[in-house]
This record gives sequence, structure tokens and C-alpha cells, in this order.
Amino acid sequence: MFTIMIVEDDQKISKLLQSYIEKYDYRAKITEDFDDVTGEFQRLQPDLVILDVNLPRYDGFYWCRQIRSISTCPILFISAREGKMEQVMALENGADDYITKPFHYEVVMAKIKSHLRRAYGTYAAQTAERTVEFAGLTLYPERLVLTLQGKSIELGHKESKLLETLMERDSRLVSRDRLLEKLWDDQHFIDDNTLNVYVTRVRKKLKELGIENAIETIRGAGYMLKATWREDE
Repeated sequence: MFTIMIVEDDQKISKLLQSYIEKYDYRAKITEDFDDVTGEFQRLQPDLVILDVNLPRYDGFYWCRQIRSISTCPILFISAREGKMEQVMALENGADDYITKPFHYEVVMAKIKSHLRRAYGTYAAQTAERTVEFAGLTLYPERLVLTLQGKSIELGHKESKLLETLMERDSRLVSRDRLLEKLWDDQHFIDDNTLNVYVTRVRKKLKELGIENAIETIRGAGYMLKATWREDE
């Protein structure tokens, strides 16, 4: 039996969701401690999380990042915020889907079933954990972890995708358009400077592993990853 964790501070909505989900023979657990959602997650070990944006103390984006740092389980946002930027933020922080209020419970249930199939059922990958390697640098995309010579760091979802794209090109140029296409499904909402921000973040993360000057900017064209850490070996 799959366990669904409901993180919603509106008791009426959370109770209705719980009731509806349990009709389909799933276990639905409502979070009551909004100061320690991550702790609740680790205690319940759910297979899927339904997460509201507006929560006491910390918002749903914060808790999504915390959960995503320790789990790849599906996370579905529900929110009264209909703006496209909120949806972009949810996906950038690691969510798998975004449902706006008011919603039909049949739609929520269909999305729950779909994401459970993708993660654990019919469409789930039956292979070993995927890795991307480049000159001794190893990326674990599902866990958002990067390792080099026994040291490891955690990455954000977009940071991991950006680095994966560069690593797969093996010291060859990756155009800005290609990176934008890989990182965002719809580029119309992305500011020109957003990609630069993520490149800067990845450079800082690489520095934590002792890697300097590995991402080279090719003006007017894109970026290239070079194995500069070899020079110190």
C-alpha cells in the first residue's frame, strides 16, 4: 500500500484529500508539525508528497528543497497561486507537478496515480542507479550528488541538470540555447540572466570540491567544461 503525505494547513482541504485518497486504498497521512516537515517525512517515509505553497513559518518551496535533498519521491504542489512564476519556482525547487486551487479531486487522484506509476510501477526504470562520469567526476542525477576523489556535495535540481549537460559533452561547447532547452521546458518565462546565475552557482559548488576554472565561458556561444582538476593530480 502506497503512503501519501499531505502537507496542507487548511484542515478542511487536508481532510477532504485524505478521505478521497483513502477511497482508492492508499494510506494518507496529514502533517501536523509544520515546524519540522522534514522530520515528519523521515518518520512516515511516504511514497508521494502533496505540498501546499502557503504554510506556517516556512513555505512549501523551502520544504520541497529539504525533502528533495534526501529523497526522489514524487512531490505534487497544490496552491491557490495561479501565477506562472510560482509554477516555475515549484519545478525549479524539485517538484514534479503543480495543481492550482480550486481543483477537482478526480484530477488530483489521476495525477497521484500517474506519478506513482512513473516512480514505482509500470513506467519505473528497472535498471541500476544512473550516473554521469567525466574525468573522475561522478554525478548521481537521481540523488543530486556530485563526487570527486571521495568527496561529495549536494546540488539543486537545475544545477545537476546543467552540470549533467556539460559533462555529457566531454570538453565540447554547449550552446546557451541547448542549456536553456535542457533546463527549462518553456523558455518564455526565463530571464536572459537566469542561466548565468545557475552557472555561477555550479562554479561555487565545484569550488567546494576543490575544482577551479572548470566551466569556461565562450562569449556569444555558450559554455564548456574542462577537467582542470587533472592539473593538480
